[in-house]
Amino acid sequence: MADNKKIIEALNKILELELAGVVRYTHYALMVYGYSRIPIISWLRDQATESLDHANRAGELITNLGGHPSLAIGPLLETHNHDIGNILRESLDHEKISLNGYKELLTLVEGQSVMLEEYAREMIYTEELHLGEVDKMLRNPGDVKPFSE
Repeated sequence: MADNKKIIEALNKILELELAGVVRYTHYALMVYGYSRIPIISWLRDQATESLDHANRAGELITNLGGHPSLAIGPLLETHNHDIGNILRESLDHEKISLNGYKELLTLVEGQSVMLEEYAREMIYTEELHLGEVDKMLRNPGDVKPFSE
């Protein structure tokens, strides 16, 4: 491959972002109150589990390429505002950053490695689906247009 070092750096950035997702979604699940708590915390905990799975996949690819997985965690924003709408908006922002990490990886590996290309494309697909899901959660009932602030 053309530049393993840059690819490993991109994968480590993804690993750090996904680990931040684990912490973020776990924290959010702990901070939800109100009558709709049960389904929301269930969804948030599922997101934390998914982020951990994504982190593990990135870490495995890093070691496959001869790299060393980072012990760092991506940026964690604590707004102390735990309204469900705010939590979802923060989630949307975090997921957009993660999506961009996968797009950067795809740019680096395109035409170099089918395995890494397919991984990046699959993760882009997954992140875009997740963004759509959060977008729908942020809409008012009956709104068909995508969420905008």
